[in-house]
Amino acid sequence: MNFMKTLTKVMATTALVAAGSVAMAADIAVIGGSNDDAFWNIIKKGIDDATPAVEANGGSVNYLRLVNYDNFAPDVVQLIRTAISMEVDGLVIPNWVPEAQDPAIKDAIAAGITVILMNAGGADKATELGAINYVGSDEYVAGVAGGEYFGTAGKKNVLCVNTLPGAANTEARCKGVIEGVTAAGGTGVQLPLPTTSFGDATAVAEAIKAELLKDATIDGVITISAGDADSAAIAVAQAGQATPAMLGSFDMNQAGLDRIKAGTQAFAIDQQPYLQSFLAVSLLASSIDFGTDLPVFPVLTGPGIVDASNIDATLAGVKLGAR
Repeated sequence: MNFMKTLTKVMATTALVAAGSVAMAADIAVIGGSNDDAFWNIIKKGIDDATPAVEANGGSVNYLRLVNYDNFAPDVVQLIRTAISMEVDGLVIPNWVPEAQDPAIKDAIAAGITVILMNAGGADKATELGAINYVGSDEYVAGVAGGEYFGTAGKKNVLCVNTLPGAANTEARCKGVIEGVTAAGGTGVQLPLPTTSFGDATAVAEAIKAELLKDATIDGVITISAGDADSAAIAVAQAGQATPAMLGSFDMNQAGLDRIKAGTQAFAIDQQPYLQSFLAVSLLASSIDFGTDLPVFPVLTGPGIVDASNIDATLAGVKLGAR
């Protein structure tokens, strides 16, 4: 740990001892997705809004982001190793690829770093690893909600497009969708695409269109990200089905919300990323600084369905940068 950081903490601790209490100044690292992934820019908004309180108590927040998803699991592990080398006090981390990440997260905890899982991982994984909480959505439950939505609308054959196959959270999403629509009397299948296609709008659109042309009975399409939904919308339009497939997505962007408003996309499953990061950083800093604990475990921020019934309220939040 560098000298100035150590000196600052020693001075703060000495002052608090004199006042009859002891606390730390929390230096926190948050690991997140690619700069090109709009979802993680909303995460950044939550981090930015939580940071002033951390800094007011003498701490800091560093947001460590993946450059892209081409070398997904190894790059995430490297970011965890970077956080450990920074000698942070706390780490907020999505547990996307447990088999790769778990050893590194355990090393962080063994080094004395307090961990909260955010966005991916869930309560059971948090308990297994020794993280103090999980903040996010239950991805399987969210998927089931999406599948049931299709089923309620009478859809019988749903395609779940996964551009990050192998990631625990996206696999759980598609699994939930398939089981949700199956329970409602339909069927579903996952379309796994190479991770290099994530963000490649043309590649994703062409792959979805090919599936729709190959199987005319597909009457529902859902994507694991808002950006992929933009591609799916193009594919559905170009496939020329007599009745276009119903479109849904996990997460949402402005284009998707505009389609919901216009009626060309049925729904989006919202996990409220702003709350995920804002709460995760705030809870972690408070635990480190003041020894506080939260009786709610896990802290669930979703799922919530955004459709024609609540699109206007959602758009109001988008204007403020938090949806």
